[in-house]
Amino acid sequence: MSTRRHPARRYVLASLGVLAAAALTTACAGPGGADASATASAAASAASTTTASRAPETLTVFAAASLKKTFTELATEFEAANPGVSVALNFAGSADLVTQITEGAPADVFASADTKNMTKLTDAGLVTGTPTVFATNTLEIAVPPGNQARVASFADLANPATKVVICAAQVPCGSATATIEKATGVTLTPVSEENAVTDVLGKVSSGEADAGLVYVTDVAGAGASVVGIPFPESAKAVNSYPIGVVAASAHAELGTLFADFVTGPTGQKVLAAAGFGAP
Repeated sequence: MSTRRHPARRYVLASLGVLAAAALTTACAGPGGADASATASAAASAASTTTASRAPETLTVFAAASLKKTFTELATEFEAANPGVSVALNFAGSADLVTQITEGAPADVFASADTKNMTKLTDAGLVTGTPTVFATNTLEIAVPPGNQARVASFADLANPATKVVICAAQVPCGSATATIEKATGVTLTPVSEENAVTDVLGKVSSGEADAGLVYVTDVAGAGASVVGIPFPESAKAVNSYPIGVVAASAHAELGTLFADFVTGPTGQKVLAAAGFGAP
């Protein structure tokens, strides 16, 4: 999914649609962490570009759906610090983004909601170097205001009378859900499994579901549309978010600058304010 947020900014969803159509037409054819020195270097690089003038350039960033709010804000700040640069954002489930990049979608930077999906690209040589973990996140139960199903714990989600929505297993939030199920011995029977955590949140906030498992940051960003119910078992599945530059990028230097921006002081401040944990 993607959202236009600046008149001068080009979003890539449309181009991805073209790409998907082209792919169909041609279907027959085919952890780490930022240390203090790296953070200081990133800050210096970002600061140096504030006064530098660059030729017009568009950086395409593919990011996990749970990063929509924070990366939209960071893209705006990055553009302000780098005159002439536009950031095009494409948000979706991490697994879907991996598929798009693998099929040749024009991404410069990839930010995943887990290391598992990033590893698929590094193992295939589609991301350069070693991606850097820039944030962590955990799950929380989201219920509609009023909590008609009276959900109070993770075990309550196993009640057959409760309509529960979770992420599909291949999506990071779904993998985290499966980890918690295994650790607790509680088996969920969801009425729906979604490919992006934002879709789970949408079904809860619209009242289509009695409860859903989303990230702490999703609940925080949803305002009054849902109520969050923390549960201690969530600590058994902490997702680490890595960011890396796509090997086929035509803007690798700029991509590295953006990744450094995310792992640097500005990025960490924005992410922490949204509820993400430190790397």
